Parts: sequence; C-alpha cells; structure tokens
Amino acid sequence: MAKYSKQDIRDIIEKRDIKFLRLQFTDVFGILKNITVMAPSADKVMEEGCMFDGSSIDGFARIEESDMMLMPDIDTFEVFPWSNPKGRTARFICDVFTTDGTPYASCPRGILKRQLKRAAEMGFSLNVGPECEFFLFQRDEKGKPTLDTNDEGGYFDLAPLDTGGGARRDICLALEEMGFQIEAAHHECAAGQHEIDFKYGDALKMADDVMTFKIVVKRIAQTHDLHATFMPKPIYGVAGSGMHINMSLCTDTGNAFCSEQDEWGLSKEAYGFMAGLMRHARGLSLLTNPTVNSYKRLVPGFEAPCYIAWSAKNRSPLVRVPHASGSATRLELRNPDSSANPYLAFAGVLAAGLEGVAEEMTPPPPVDKNIYTLTEEEKSRHNVKRMPQNMLDAIEAFMADPLMKEVLGESAYRKYLKGKQSEWFDYSTDVHEWERERYLTKY
Repeated sequence: MAKYSKQDIRDIIEKRDIKFLRLQFTDVFGILKNITVMAPSADKVMEEGCMFDGSSIDGFARIEESDMMLMPDIDTFEVFPWSNPKGRTARFICDVFTTDGTPYASCPRGILKRQLKRAAEMGFSLNVGPECEFFLFQRDEKGKPTLDTNDEGGYFDLAPLDTGGGARRDICLALEEMGFQIEAAHHECAAGQHEIDFKYGDALKMADDVMTFKIVVKRIAQTHDLHATFMPKPIYGVAGSGMHINMSLCTDTGNAFCSEQDEWGLSKEAYGFMAGLMRHARGLSLLTNPTVNSYKRLVPGFEAPCYIAWSAKNRSPLVRVPHASGSATRLELRNPDSSANPYLAFAGVLAAGLEGVAEEMTPPPPVDKNIYTLTEEEKSRHNVKRMPQNMLDAIEAFMADPLMKEVLGESAYRKYLKGKQSEWFDYSTDVHEWERERYLTKY
C-alpha cells in the first residue's frame, strides 16, 4: 500500500510551507547526490521527472550519453526536521532512468531492486536491520574536523564520561521526526564512538534509510559543533566502526529462517543462505568493505571479523546467529562498514544468500571458540579461511567471483571495479607519513 498519494504531497507542501525539494540519488560508490528544485515544480517532477547530466557523476554515463532522468519514488517523500526561516526543505529519493524511460542499468537502487525481484520470484522478501556506528570528533577554530573526541566514554557509558549523549539524543529525535523507529542508542566501545539502531524492514527501504541516517547524523552533529564520520577506522589502536547487517528471508507465512526443530532455531533456508554468504564472502568484501581504510578495521583484536566462519556463541566469526526465535530469527553479517553503498551491499549479500538457498547448500560446522586465539593448524582443521587483508586482496577476490558481475551488471561492474582499482593505485603509490617517520632518517 502506498504511503502517499500525489495529492497528499501537495497538501503537505502547502501546509508546512515547503519551499525546496531535494531530488536525491546515490552514485555507484555510495556518495549521495541531489538536485534541488523549487516547490512549485513538484507536480512536474512527480509526473515527468527531472533531467540531469549523468556524465558528471562518478560511475554513471559517458559524455556521449549524458542526459539522464531522475524519477522520484513518491513514498520516500520526507520533510527535513531542521527549520529554515525562509521555508522548509523536503526530499524525494529517486531512481535513475535513461531519457527513453528505461531504468538505468548502473543505478544502485535499481541493482538492489533487480535482486529483490529475483527473491520475490523464489517466494521471498528480504528484511534487513543495519547497525551503523560512527565517531563524533571536535572541530578546530576553522571548523575543520580534528581527531579529538568529545568524550572519554566506553561501551554503554553515561554522562559525564559520555558527553556525546546530547548530540545522540538530538539525532534520535530528528530521525524519529523523519519516520524512523529508533530501537536503541548507546555509546560504543571507543571514545567518541556511537551507535543508533533503527527498526528492521524491507531491504530497499533500509538502504534508503541508511543514506538518510548519514545525512541526519552529520547535520545534527554540526549543530553541536562536532564532525560525524562513518570512516571505518579513523583512529589507530581502537575499534573501528562497522555496519553489521542483520537479515532474514520472509514468505507470506512468516520468517523463513525460523525452525523450532533445529538446535539453533534455523531452517534449511537459513543454513543455505548462510552457506551462500560464506562461499562469496571474499568476493563480496569489495562491496561490503569498499575502501582502503576498511581493511584496517578488519584486524584481530578489535571485535571485527577476519575469518570466514559462523557461530551462535561468540562474535569473532563472520556470521553470527543472534539468540532470538520466531519472527526475530536472523543472521548477522559482521564485516560490512558504513562506507559501503548500502544498495550494492544488500544486493550482493542477497544474491549470495539466494544462491545458497537455491542450491540447498549447507555451511561447515560452527566454530564456537574465539578464532583470534586459534593456531594456524586449528584454523586449517576447522576449514577457516581468511577474509581479504587489504583492498588489493578484495579486488582480486571480486574479479574471481562471477556472481559479482552478475549482481551489478556489466556496466556497473566495470565502472565500480575501475574506480576501486584507481583508488588502490593512488593509495599504494602515495608516500605516507608512517613511511617518512620510519625510513627518512634510517636510510
């Protein structure tokens, strides 16, 4: 059932004195873009869309095919909670089309929609519950972000240690005003690190919500003279920020992952989905952990998974089975981080899981020990494989996994891969401060 009619939107624009409409979309690399139009253009935009130059967006069209169209998803209409004395601003999240009305093949939202359609053809929908962590840093006298945190808190701490609680509270209130159902908010284990969890839902809406969440967190942090970052590992020696993905397949009759007969409460579909995730975990990592910095989080000792295994008893493996039953039964994929494009990450994860379900795969036995403490011999005995250790490993795994090209499609795959190869080249050929400190006077 539609959330809004076009008339509903017209009424809200008039009643709430909305002057500006942001037409938002996400590029292949997960960066949010927008075009702003004036509110009187609402009818035209809802009916006809809005033309834009796709050649200016990373991973989109070539210059000779640059004209593209943004078509707003009416149900994503929301009013931004921060006020403006000259009129408020609302937004639509848009799908990207070519000028002949064809969905653009490299639109990340469209890529996720294709996988959701495949799931529906198999009788499933995908529910997702992302857990987005972030840091709050102080700004310097010029307004630039520093690496100084605004608190010395730790996991679940309260004020006075958690002085970021005020910003976190205001973020939650702003999110609620935009329709989020906040389930929990707390200080994470590192100083200045926070987590806000919102209610799970349909994968497409959750991908939209992740992008909205980032905007709100950054915007409200600014009002507290703070800088919010979703960079996976901004500080050496402390835990990085992840985006754990809780997920379950559902049918018309309920949660397809649930079985009362199984020791862990999991159905054969859940085990198949898990096995698919583990089969493609290395190839998926370029989607779930897409930056050079991502792999500095995936190291032993900081609660981030480095090894491909599963367990219902500890948090060191890649896939965890949370203690839950019935409609709450789910799998938690623990390696993703919030630098990921959520549309591509969810699409890749879903495709891998569906392959496991379709082939009725079974995962290896669980590893219920702390994998970080296992010897290499013990890891080999449990058939525990290592996740990529850097972006180059991830690029090579991505290229070696045919499913990745199938998920993204030829065009998006080529553009995404080229962008990531360029990013790795820039990093690997740059000279970093660590090298100067280590070698400049030594040799």
